[in-house]
Amino acid sequence: MTETLVRPLKAGLIGAGIQASLTPAMHMAEGAAQGLSYAYELIDLQALGATEDDLPRLIAEAEARGLAGLNITHPCKQAVIAHLDELAPDARRLGAVNTVVLKGGRRYGHNTDWWGFAEAFRRGLPDVDLSAAVQLGAGGAGVATAYAALSLGLRQLTVFDREPERAEALADMLSPLFPEAEIAAGTDLAAAMTEAAGLIHATPTGMAKYPGLPLDAGLLEPRHWVAEIVYFPLETALLKEARRRGCRTLDGGGMAVFQAVGAFRLFTGLEPDAGRMLAHFRAMTG
Repeated sequence: MTETLVRPLKAGLIGAGIQASLTPAMHMAEGAAQGLSYAYELIDLQALGATEDDLPRLIAEAEARGLAGLNITHPCKQAVIAHLDELAPDARRLGAVNTVVLKGGRRYGHNTDWWGFAEAFRRGLPDVDLSAAVQLGAGGAGVATAYAALSLGLRQLTVFDREPERAEALADMLSPLFPEAEIAAGTDLAAAMTEAAGLIHATPTGMAKYPGLPLDAGLLEPRHWVAEIVYFPLETALLKEARRRGCRTLDGGGMAVFQAVGAFRLFTGLEPDAGRMLAHFRAMTG
């Protein structure tokens, strides 16, 4: 009887307050299905009493332990860039990295967040009106969702943020990349929603620790589509209200899964089974 060879692989996630992350379970389950002995660890800044200033040490320690790669989440997606050797074109354009491949003593930065949102949107909201949309949130996630929506052909995007200068900076950054689209920071949300076909929500509002709605529910109309990035819980107050009003909706689970699909491919060199990873995620989130 020949013994099945199991290929060992190690990866990790760096971020703050990440103990509830489903990323390790998604990676390890898909790894096991593909014959890997896959160990995926959490490197939680909060638990370690560390900050972004500790990134050089944490990355060097991960390399020393033989990790094949690192996922990067809040608050390190921009800060990590200074400690990398090469950036993929999309990561360079976005100015944010969520996946680092550690190979041959070099560090390669990628961004699978935007692709994750785009793939989820393509599957979950096919054939929706992409003439105009409002986006709430211009942080790290908002950069990825806006880039994804514009890549899918969105023709007009109006961005709102609690810090107006962040919305302006995002519009300024994206406008040269998508010269055929109209991208602007918004000042009147009610007026923008009247003109928009859809809403992209890219703030933490709706998460278990930030409950509530990110906008006045009265601004939602049945003709709007609503795309959410929050996935814990999957059924946010925004999605519940949008569905009640007859809107087409997209929960945040797809983005979470497909960014992991992209990262798995980069870490392992294997083609993940996206359907299997989606099914596993849905099983974990009930």
